[in-house]
Amino acid sequence: MVVRREKKTRKFRGHRNMGWGTKGQHRDRGSEGGRQIGMHKHKWSWIVKYGKGWYGKHGFVNPTTKVVSSISIQQLAQMLESGKLKAEVKDGKKMVNLKEMGYQKLLGSGKINEPIVVVVDYCTDKAKGKIEKNGGEVILTTNK
Repeated sequence: MVVRREKKTRKFRGHRNMGWGTKGQHRDRGSEGGRQIGMHKHKWSWIVKYGKGWYGKHGFVNPTTKVVSSISIQQLAQMLESGKLKAEVKDGKKMVNLKEMGYQKLLGSGKINEPIVVVVDYCTDKAKGKIEKNGGEVILTTNK
């Protein structure tokens, strides 16, 4: 390797851009492009390091799936005990309208110790059996 006898700054005195090409090429951020530009080109090394899964399609969402919000008997009993759920009393039984609360299905896990009347769209057989065993009733609003 050749030894450089003088500094580059001395060498480039009198030359307009000090070896940086055209005026403006050594200023600012230059020709990188804007936001998200060059991710498949000159910024590919950034993608390799930080952008795992940046390109391509990932996963599948079934468009025909119905999302049903559900509540279990255990959760319902806890809400009644804590007072989070206000229930009307008719014929000595508490009446709960789950449809108005935003729930569509009643599930059968848990225990309930008092007779309640529940208005809901869907209900499992287990949940219906537990409520009727305690002297309650399940009123289904759909035909299914």
